[in-house]
Amino acid sequence: MDINLPGIKAEVEAAFASYEKALMANDVDALQALFWDSSHTIRYGIGENLYGYDEIGAFRAARSPVGLERTTSRTVITTYGQDFATASTLFHRETAPGKVGRQMQTWARTPDGWRVVAAHVSVIDAR
Repeated sequence: MDINLPGIKAEVEAAFASYEKALMANDVDALQALFWDSSHTIRYGIGENLYGYDEIGAFRAARSPVGLERTTSRTVITTYGQDFATASTLFHRETAPGKVGRQMQTWARTPDGWRVVAAHVSVIDAR
């Protein structure tokens, strides 16, 4: 298996950047478009467990846009072959001093392009 083929890695980095941009703008449609439209898609959030594209979309539509601003650090994107990747990042919010967020996404190439097929978000005390 080829790890981090430059062209594939660049594609996933661009998809990840699109996700961050949409998150900061609270662009619900763009965020939802980046998730695989499937009942198999899962997103575990800080306070919610979402099973399927529809539950993820309902969460996004109901979520308050207040306090979404964040900075990221230690982002690691790893591609496996040409159709599978993971993206992991730490995030920090001024509204949550003393905390560090962790986000992991599993990306897969679908007929519609790169999509998140599984995601996990959590927050812990910063050291």
